[in-house]
Amino acid sequence: MTGQRSRGSCRKPGRLPVIGAMLVTLSGCAAQLGGSPGVWYAQHDGIAPRQDRIYVCHAFGCARKTPVDFSAGDRRKLAGILAKGRSSAAAERRAIAEAVAWNEKRVAPIVGSANDQGGYDLRNSGVPGQMDCIDEATNTTSLLLVAARHGYLKHHAVASPVARGFFIDGEYPHATAVVTELKTNKPYAIDSWPYANGVKPVVQDLDQWFAYLPDPAG
Repeated sequence: MTGQRSRGSCRKPGRLPVIGAMLVTLSGCAAQLGGSPGVWYAQHDGIAPRQDRIYVCHAFGCARKTPVDFSAGDRRKLAGILAKGRSSAAAERRAIAEAVAWNEKRVAPIVGSANDQGGYDLRNSGVPGQMDCIDEATNTTSLLLVAARHGYLKHHAVASPVARGFFIDGEYPHATAVVTELKTNKPYAIDSWPYANGVKPVVQDLDQWFAYLPDPAG
């Protein structure tokens, strides 16, 4: 492809000048927050969870969707992981990261995503089991919606994924799942795209994520 990217294209974040980063943060964040996850699924060819079934997006841009159910044992495991975060919002975000990594490993044998590579690699576009940021943001949101429906989240609500880039700042679009802390109404990115399957995602203040600041966990 020359000068073109698919709707699902994602890129490793680059550095922006401080003023540019601030403008992207303020305009991007304000414009997108408050949307419904249902709208995201409709706009990105995803399928929202149905009871305890999620539809795992893969092959870039939700080109493929594989249904995966949560068994009673899966639900107990998920509840146990997220229970580690009951003491505080910060602890719950750490537990969410653990839950995302666990779920990626759980679905991998069904979806064929055990070797999903992290970050920007268009050579894998269309390859079953490989995921771009649209796939990752959708799948993380689906997991968290199931968790929320069962009451496993105490300190956060599940928000719609958001995207940054849009070419205006020299970056390709990149999307992330989002949770909002209930006490402060502060949004946080849950971004599993930069890392390979089964690795804990980036968990970051959403303003910092929009400003392309490094992963706080290193």
